[in-house]
Amino acid sequence: MDYRKVFDTIPEQFDRFRPRYSEELFKDLIAYAGIGEGKKVLEIGPGTGQATEPILATGCDYYAIELGENFYAKMKEKFGSCGNFHIVNDDFVTHDFGDRKFDLIYSAATIQWIPERVAFPKTLELLKPGGTLAMFLTNGDYRTPNEELYNNIQKVYDAYYKPEKLYKDMKEPFDYRHATDYGYVDFEKREFHGKRVFNADEYVAYSGTHSDHIVIPEPYRTKLFEGLREAVLAAGDKVEFLDTYVMYLAKKPE
Repeated sequence: MDYRKVFDTIPEQFDRFRPRYSEELFKDLIAYAGIGEGKKVLEIGPGTGQATEPILATGCDYYAIELGENFYAKMKEKFGSCGNFHIVNDDFVTHDFGDRKFDLIYSAATIQWIPERVAFPKTLELLKPGGTLAMFLTNGDYRTPNEELYNNIQKVYDAYYKPEKLYKDMKEPFDYRHATDYGYVDFEKREFHGKRVFNADEYVAYSGTHSDHIVIPEPYRTKLFEGLREAVLAAGDKVEFLDTYVMYLAKKPE
């Protein structure tokens, strides 16, 4: 199984429940990279577009590469009418971009699925001199808002979280900080903050979008999700996430 494609089996659920990123993050990125009309941007693995619209709205020449066939179709459905939108259904690792060069290459919780020995050299080659690589992800804290609920959820995981393969074992180790080992400069980390609130059914649906949760075999998968639902219902049918949106930035030397 190509674990990079497990998400592609649930495009509608993924589209609805995967976290978006803060408006402040996009404003900061657009200003930092100088993105607007006439600039060329590549998004690696856009999924169903959780991080697409704010960049597309700048009027830049937006290009995406998406491995999943269902995600590709969803992206075409959502953004295909935009004149500056272009997408290809292929594997970034093997795709030939020809003579295309980009001012910005970015990834929202995707690039870590590509071996860094491929991801960093290839993105560096595809960037124009002085171009920006941006990589972001979400860290969700649901312990701080409700310690008791957090502990009850951990008990459910202790009993039923038995995936075929752990997330860390689905891919090669990846360290964002290693970008400078491959020729990038001006590496930095920026953080932004937000909040999500789910009811029990929404939380279960969101949990079901995690790669290692998708591959949990029965009967554990059903028991896990039933346990999560019961824990949230017992806590007032509410689970709150305090989100930190992490953005790593690096530059190709001029």
